[in-house]
Amino acid sequence: MIESSTRVLDPVRGFISSVVSPVYLLAESPYLLSGAIGDVVATQDQLLVRNQQLERQILELSQISQQYVALKSENDRLRGLLGSQGRLPYDVLIAELVGIIPDTNTFQIIIDKGSNAGVKPGLAVLDAQGLFGQVIEVGRFTSRVLLVNDPDHAVPVRVNRNGVRGIAGGTGEVDALVLENVSVTADIVEGDLLETSGLGGRFPPGYPVGTVVSVVVEATSAYAQVLLRPTAALDRSRHVLVVFGPNQQQDPAAQQEQTPPREQLSDQQQYQSQEPTP
Repeated sequence: MIESSTRVLDPVRGFISSVVSPVYLLAESPYLLSGAIGDVVATQDQLLVRNQQLERQILELSQISQQYVALKSENDRLRGLLGSQGRLPYDVLIAELVGIIPDTNTFQIIIDKGSNAGVKPGLAVLDAQGLFGQVIEVGRFTSRVLLVNDPDHAVPVRVNRNGVRGIAGGTGEVDALVLENVSVTADIVEGDLLETSGLGGRFPPGYPVGTVVSVVVEATSAYAQVLLRPTAALDRSRHVLVVFGPNQQQDPAAQQEQTPPREQLSDQQQYQSQEPTP
């Protein structure tokens, strides 16, 4: 009754509250501490999940970026081939490298165009930089190409600067050709560009073959040793041009025939790779 009508006990109640408050705080501290720890753990878990999500997004973006770079490089190569096509007076066919002959004694590749596209043995093959090789064997859906650096390959050439003619042969090295039977009096110097001469009608004239990197003349020899560096990217090009000469125009019916499914192409490629080297 006194409490309800007067404020006499306020000091007592304040004193008791001051004494009891620490007890309340101590009793509540485990609950408060557990809540704080729970918030910290929850925040850490959320950060870990978010970090994983960001890492996954970075990987996905990296993959997209790599694909973009690959597509851009392929687009640049195709543009180069199309530019090469514009300089040729003959029909051409764009082909893709799909296999390499596993033989250390020869340099041959397999392309994804065969007789169904009108390809025949003897046709010249170019990349965006120069002469790549020639077709030596044709299947239904693939063809085998002998590269210019193969020891069995030779091509008539001429010096772009003065028209001196010769024969460029393969050495078995990916970055070296040799100019055969060059007289010591021939006007050939380092840096000269050699191009196809067109003699024989197999290779289109005026296409780069190699650049002279060394000319060695020995006093006891009647011939100079001339080494060339191929202009074609023999170990890097993925797309090439198959050139149909003036007497080897592509069959219009073959142009309309569809490319076989990839599974069928792979079977044919495997068969070609197992055949003995000619």
